[in-house]
Amino acid sequence: MAKQQTVKVQLVRSPIGCKESHRATVRGLGLRKLNSVSELQDTPAVRGMINKIDYLVKVL
Repeated sequence: MAKQQTVKVQLVRSPIGCKESHRATVRGLGLRKLNSVSELQDTPAVRGMINKIDYLVKVL
């Protein structure tokens, strides 16, 4: 069996003052505080969420 690909995402900018849907996307990715890191499966859905809030996060 092949190992699942993962992607690490870090919150580098505060979602305060952003759209409510963008804040919900940040929470959906499992990010809470500034500089928090979340390791997620690399799926098209997760990639779309990252692209939506690309100005708030950094892919490690």
